[in-house]
Amino acid sequence: MSTAELLKGAAGLFPGELVTEAHVRHFELPAGAGRFALITLDNGHDHKKPTTFGPQSLANLDAALDQVGREAADGEIVGVGITGKPFIFAVGADLKGVELLKRHEDALAIGRGGHEVFRKIAALPVPTFAYYNGAAMGGGVEVGLHCTYRTVSSALPAFSLPEVFLGLVPGWGGCTLLPNLIGADRAVTVIIENSLNQNRQLKGGQVYDLGIADALFDGADFLEQSLVWTAAVLKGEVAVERPEADRGEAWDQAVARGRAVADAKVHGAAPAAYRALDIIAAAKDGDVQTGFDAEDQALADLIMGGELRSGIYAFNLVQKRGKRPAGAPDKSLARPVTKVGVVGAGLMASQLALLFLRRLEVPVVLTDIDQARIDKGVAYVHEEIDKLLLKSRINADRANRLKGLVSGVLDKAEGFADADFVIEAVFEEMSVKQQVFAEVEAVAPAHAVLATNTSSLSVTEMASQLKNPERVVGFHFFNPVAILPLLEIVRGERTDDAALATAFGVARKLKKTAVLVKDAPAFVVNRVLTRFMGEIQNVIDEGTPVEVAERAVEPLGLPMSPLVLLELVGPAIGLHVSETLHGAFPERFTVSENLAAVVKAGKRGFYVHDSGKPELDPEVAALLKQGDTVLTEEQTRDRVLDAVAQEIGLMLEEGVVAEAQDIDLCLITGAGWPFHLGGVTPYLDREGVSERVNGKRFLAPGVASVPA
Repeated sequence: MSTAELLKGAAGLFPGELVTEAHVRHFELPAGAGRFALITLDNGHDHKKPTTFGPQSLANLDAALDQVGREAADGEIVGVGITGKPFIFAVGADLKGVELLKRHEDALAIGRGGHEVFRKIAALPVPTFAYYNGAAMGGGVEVGLHCTYRTVSSALPAFSLPEVFLGLVPGWGGCTLLPNLIGADRAVTVIIENSLNQNRQLKGGQVYDLGIADALFDGADFLEQSLVWTAAVLKGEVAVERPEADRGEAWDQAVARGRAVADAKVHGAAPAAYRALDIIAAAKDGDVQTGFDAEDQALADLIMGGELRSGIYAFNLVQKRGKRPAGAPDKSLARPVTKVGVVGAGLMASQLALLFLRRLEVPVVLTDIDQARIDKGVAYVHEEIDKLLLKSRINADRANRLKGLVSGVLDKAEGFADADFVIEAVFEEMSVKQQVFAEVEAVAPAHAVLATNTSSLSVTEMASQLKNPERVVGFHFFNPVAILPLLEIVRGERTDDAALATAFGVARKLKKTAVLVKDAPAFVVNRVLTRFMGEIQNVIDEGTPVEVAERAVEPLGLPMSPLVLLELVGPAIGLHVSETLHGAFPERFTVSENLAAVVKAGKRGFYVHDSGKPELDPEVAALLKQGDTVLTEEQTRDRVLDAVAQEIGLMLEEGVVAEAQDIDLCLITGAGWPFHLGGVTPYLDREGVSERVNGKRFLAPGVASVPA
């Protein structure tokens, strides 16, 4: 079957493809280097809709390559270049179509179709050049790897092979060509390590330093400089020298390092990284065709697997649902926010002040119970701004402007009289928060939104003693505030649409992923995590060794083990949330006597880290009182997953969020749960836990799974 026929058949499986054109134009290169053909990849939209490769897009590139191939064979051109539209080179395969595929042979056609087109680049009888002018990911990166030479813009913001992050492998040449170009160790960093570190992106300078690009040029006149360089290469005035890849023991060591990274991140629970490493290992002998065949097979197998479908589902949640929150009121109801008040000046409050300051660039004023605390909070914000300046993240003018916008006062009346949005971040106790809100209500304007950063207390009860409870909203951030994207926006029983719309408007400006949550104990993330960690704690208390309980959930590939997470959160906070939830749901949430003993002893966690890795603290071990019921890892895992499935089922019945998708979105963006789980509900469906516990799946077949 010809490439054109292969792609035509695949196009029928991809309805609604945003088609990328491959425009060919000709011109004379500088310095009399000859006539040149430049292919520009462009889908006709601005940078907000990045260029992708579906079947019709590949067919367009295929036709363009056939055209320049004929011109090159006839001696009409001396070289071929490929570049992208402004700010975007290309960001890879069209995932919208991939999730619709139902048959292995159709998935195989996608891999082969890409290879058939891209290999025509390397087969051209003239030198080929990729000009990475903007964002390049996945198949966009791989197009360039098939070229003879590559240049990259110093302004390029994002360059990656993110496939392993989603549950795929770089399947259009990436696993085979990249290690042969830059060596196995650097390829493992790009394909495995960066991908599994929350899809870490490379900047233009890093792409050049790694040896992926042969030249680095300024973004302002990138294409012009690239063409001057191209002319010099073609005339023999510039010789591109690349170090030979070490095909000895270093190659094997790089693959072993990749396996260690994958084990640490996914614990064997997701196959993509291991499939990619197998192909990298095999690429040691330089047999490109065998590598491409292995990529095709891996791509097809993974497309038909649950992890990829969960990965695409998770990607869509973050990119689409996260930007259009379910149940949010009409944006037009939102009121402008021109000044922000922060009650408290401790670490959390100071982090919030910094975030509001940087994103909103409006006056931010902190208050606390004494001037020393206030001064410390303002000083923290100033220090963080200075760090941004030192790292060249902001310039001196902006640093001075931001510092001028933050202040602190003892008198709430002085600080909040003209504030439009006031958020409290004080001690997690209902009476304290009620008192704070009463004081703020007495001095803040009637239109001001009063927000609480509570992690588990009732927003409705907090507002119950106010004259205007309708303007109180939950605004729950996750630590560290600057890194974790989730913001649980909680609607109290009397919160009105204007306050809620204003809260969502602020969240957008803060660049947070906002999810609307009902005012229920511990909301979403803390409720799920407390049930999850509570069941681990129960199993330990009943007699299962700590290390067995921890290992039991390793196959989920979570960012950290439950007890390491407890250390990060703080045992005292973990105990407080479990007490709150025990008060609300005593039949399902327990308060561990062992955890209480750890908190009473002032321990920061269950582990010591003297050897560089977590080991059970002997002093904690001496505190533990365990029963004699010892479970296996499998029994522990079943019990924990059953508890989580039950809790999520109950949360959906209670209407805590609109749909299961919102729980997954919360866990991904607020707790760092991996994309290959799709959060958690696709995994519970795939493993049969949902039906075992609740009698039904959380998601319809075909959502985060292969369509029937």
